[in-house]
Amino acid sequence: MNQHTTPIDNTHNELLCSITVRPVSQNDQANWDILMRQHHYLGFHSLVGESIRYVAESQGQWLALIGWAAAALKCTVRDKWIGWPPFLKSQRLKLIANNSRFLILPQIHVPNLASRILSLNLKRLSQDWTKVYGHPIWLVETFVDPRFFKGVCYKAAGWIFLGHSTGFARSSQGYLLHNKPKMVFVRSLNAQVQKQLNNLNLTIQLRKETKPMKLSLTPIFTHT
Repeated sequence: MNQHTTPIDNTHNELLCSITVRPVSQNDQANWDILMRQHHYLGFHSLVGESIRYVAESQGQWLALIGWAAAALKCTVRDKWIGWPPFLKSQRLKLIANNSRFLILPQIHVPNLASRILSLNLKRLSQDWTKVYGHPIWLVETFVDPRFFKGVCYKAAGWIFLGHSTGFARSSQGYLLHNKPKMVFVRSLNAQVQKQLNNLNLTIQLRKETKPMKLSLTPIFTHT
C-alpha cells in the first residue's frame, strides 16, 4: 500500500478518470482496518456477516476505503418501500448489502470524489458478492447521521432518500433505543428491484456456505 500524503499530480478531471476501485488483498486487510479505526468517526471493529472491503486508489495511492456488510435486520422505511411481508424479508435479506463504512482518507481533498468512488464500486459489487457468497446483490443501503452529514455524495451517486430510521441500534443485548435517527438511503442494482424482491417464484440460493474471499484484484476502469 502506498500512503503518500502529498497531492497526486493530476488535474481534477484527470484524477477522477484515473481512480480505480478494487477489493483489498488479504495482505492489505490489516492496514485497511487500522486506517478505518483511526480515521472514521465511528471507529471500526469488524464488518457484520457477509462482507467485502474495498479500496479506491490512483497511481497506487489509497484515496478512500469502503466497507460492505450484511443488511440491517430491521429498517422500517426500507421494508415499507420494498413492500416486504415478514416471511419474504427473512428469505431475501441477503440480497441487500449495507455500506457500513465509507472513508475518504484525511489527506485527500478532491471535489466529487466520493460520488465517483461510490459509482465505481457499485459497478462491480454484485459480481464480487456472487463470486464470494454465491448470490448477487440487488439493493444497497446506508445510514447517514444527520448530525454530521447530509448524504450529498449518495444523492449525487443516484441513491434514494427513504426517510429516517427509528432510533434503535443493534447490540449484543438486542435492539437498544439511542434516539439518534439516521437518514436511510438505498440504490437499486437490479431493474424493478421491488417487484423482484417480492417475487414468490425466486429461485436464487441464499444459504450457500460462506467461503474465503477469492476475488480478482483487477480494478474497474471507466472513461467519461
